[in-house]
Amino acid sequence: MPLRYLITGGAGFIGSHLAEKLIAVGHRVTILDDFSTGQAENLSSIADDPALQIVRDSVENGETVNLLASQCDAVFHLAAAVGVQLVLDEPVRTIRTTIHGTEVVLDAANRFRRPVLITSSSEVYGKGTRVPFSEDDDVVMGPTRTTRYCYAYCKGIDEFLALSYFKQYALPVTVVRLFNTVGPRQVGRYGMVMPRFISAALSDQPLVVHGDGEQTRCFCHVADVVDAMLKLIESPKAVGRVFNLGGEEEISINALARRVIDLARSSSSIQHVSYEQAYGHQFEDMTRRVPKLDRIREVIGFRQTRSLDEMIRSIVEQQQSGD
Repeated sequence: MPLRYLITGGAGFIGSHLAEKLIAVGHRVTILDDFSTGQAENLSSIADDPALQIVRDSVENGETVNLLASQCDAVFHLAAAVGVQLVLDEPVRTIRTTIHGTEVVLDAANRFRRPVLITSSSEVYGKGTRVPFSEDDDVVMGPTRTTRYCYAYCKGIDEFLALSYFKQYALPVTVVRLFNTVGPRQVGRYGMVMPRFISAALSDQPLVVHGDGEQTRCFCHVADVVDAMLKLIESPKAVGRVFNLGGEEEISINALARRVIDLARSSSSIQHVSYEQAYGHQFEDMTRRVPKLDRIREVIGFRQTRSLDEMIRSIVEQQQSGD
């Protein structure tokens, strides 16, 4: 049966792909976005579709969020700060939007008894060293004087809020910890490594690697991510639980840079820049970020459908075409 979904942050990279997916399978979508980082161009393929409604406003506006929650069947909450660079540049905005926005969404969802999926982040694992990261692992955070960790603390509070609404009010809540998600329409301006590397490679410019480049990440295509998010919000077994959602192939940033140069057939070099040069004093990065995916496999049968090479090629093609 067709439903109406509310997506906060729906004009962003992941949100726009989620909107496309929902409309493609017959649902109706309302997007709430202030377009501070989201882009209207991300919605160009569905902009004229009668199944789409776009509301330009802040997720912190309780009146708007309550109205839209009353009109929908379920909520995907994606609105948040985007990328390391934005967190460092605007920590006050990051904290306010992340925590207060989630509080507003949960309050509205609870008022109208709407199921809600809250997107969290692998950042909540902080400086944890037990890899792969399991949803029930202890987390180790850096000092509060290090701005890098404010987003991680905020997302942890978001999770506490969401799970508290489930425990105290029996609100159907699911929390998803997103790891590195990539694909067409992602931009590098806020520090996202994959589009930044590919843009440089296609221009035969140096690929700038921060630190020694031996830090590792796992990447998952946005199409696999939004498919999993839809299955999770539809699954009764996901309610009141936290799920890792990400890729499985661990790769160092140095190796990723070499892979991008090879697949883009680029003559680019690799240039190493210290974290202090890139982000300023007191910046810290996580050396490994690898998800344990047993829980999400058990509940929705999650499997990646695209290899890392396929992900890189799809972004290369998108950037070359200018779409």
